[in-house]
Formats: sequence, structure tokens, C-alpha cells
Amino acid sequence: MRTIHYDLLGTQTRYVGRDPDLRSRVLEAGEGDALILLHGGGGHAETYSRNLVHLGSKLRVLAPDFLWHGLSATPAYREGNWLRQFTEQILHLMDCEGIDKASVEGESLGAWIGLDMAINYPDRLERLILNTAWGMRFDSDSVDERSTDLSDLRARSIEGLRNLDEAALRSRLEWLVHDPAHVTDELVALRLKLWSRPEVRTALTTYYEHVFSPEMDPYLFDEDSLRGIGTPTLVLWTEHNPFHGVDAARRLAELIPGAQLHVVQGAGHWPQWENPEEHDHVVLEFLGIR
Repeated sequence: MRTIHYDLLGTQTRYVGRDPDLRSRVLEAGEGDALILLHGGGGHAETYSRNLVHLGSKLRVLAPDFLWHGLSATPAYREGNWLRQFTEQILHLMDCEGIDKASVEGESLGAWIGLDMAINYPDRLERLILNTAWGMRFDSDSVDERSTDLSDLRARSIEGLRNLDEAALRSRLEWLVHDPAHVTDELVALRLKLWSRPEVRTALTTYYEHVFSPEMDPYLFDEDSLRGIGTPTLVLWTEHNPFHGVDAARRLAELIPGAQLHVVQGAGHWPQWENPEEHDHVVLEFLGIR
């Protein structure tokens, strides 16, 4: 039976950060050029547990827990654009590890941070992979924003944090995948363990109260910002992404100069978990690694 523990054999877990407010728990594998894997909101580094060893056989791969998530630091939220604290965390991680430039894959929220790096810190990026991305604001009438599904995600997340039981957490995790069978008992137990940490429970409740609110609209990247991205970019999408459908992926790839597009069939919001072999093949091909 496939387990997270089995998949992570050969990786190491470290805590990195000179600044205690930016300290990250990091899962790491391999050596060479760096690829940093950024999970989505509410998640943790094990989002990429099915990818780390394979990708790590080709290059150095680091998967951190974001601030307020997993076992990373839980500093106070900043006024204004507190999302920038995630970006600062990743830049701090790179500085501590002596990584001048890295390729970054961001899934959902992680892609929002990847976009921030590409737009505001392009000198730190080699390549960018936007996996079922969030953080964009489209002008086009052809893009369905699917706001009802965002409301569903928020409701499931708050319910999971409020109740902290396996049923509520399973419902939250099933939102991520096309086939609910991909949500294993082990994954539910891990999410329950991490969300039960008092500091994480408090921090994530604040996160979900704010991240879907209109106050975040000024920090979404508009089409003009996306057109200015110069980092080579892969838009990695899925057939059944629960918000931002394939129409959004096509629009995103049109806006970013030279961007490539790949759509994974039979997957929801977590292609790296649902279809890890296809995910890894496409990522390595985009990075020019055989």
C-alpha cells in the first residue's frame, strides 16, 4: 500500500531560518540546481510527498511548509499585503541555503507567491510552474471565476478548523481531488494532526477569514502584470480544477509571454498527488532535464 512515509524514504526534514519569524520546515531531496515546491492554502510540504524522491533524483528539490502552516513559524499577520510574508519566507529560505536563483512550482496559493516572485523578484527565478494557480484577476469575459466553488472551499476549511474531526477534514481534502479515493486515511490523519496544533489552528482561521475577502482584491495580479512576466513559465492545469477552469489556464498562458500549457486529464486541484508520474514528467521536461 502506498503511504506518505514510504514515498518520503530517501528525503530529509530540516528546519531553516535565521529569522525566527521566517523559519521553515523543509522536506528535501537530491542535489544540483534548485526546484522549490510551494503548496496551497491550508496545506503542508507533504502535498509533494509523491514527487520529491523522483524529482530529487534529477535536481535539488525543497518543499517548505508555508508560514502559519504545518510546522513552520506562525508570526503575527502584517497589516495590508500580508501575503508578501510568504514571498519573504521563500526568499529568506533561499538566502539561508545559498540559492541565488531557483525554479519554483507553486500550487494554488503557492502559484500566487510564484507570481509575486516573477513580477517583483524576477532575478531570483530560473523558471516558474503555475499549478492550478490562484492570485490572478482576469479582464476577459471568457474566464469563469467560479466564485461559488471558492465559497465552498472557505466553508469546508472553516468547518474543518472548527470541528477538527476526520469527517470534516476528509470533506475539505476531497475538494482537492477529482476522485475521492485519492484522499487516504493517512492524509486525513496527517492534516488533522497539523491543524490541531493550537498556533496553526488560530493562524489558519485568520488566514481563511481574510484570504477570500474583498480586502485581498488589490493584491491579485491583473492582466497587465501578467503580461510583464519574463520568466519562462509552464501553466500546469487539470481537466477538473474546482475553480479557474481550463479557460483560465488558456488565458493565463496567452498573457504570459512564451508560456507553455499542459492540462492533466482526470485530476482536480492536486495533479502532483493525483497523477504524480505525469506531473513529474511534464515538470522535468519543462526544466530541460531528462
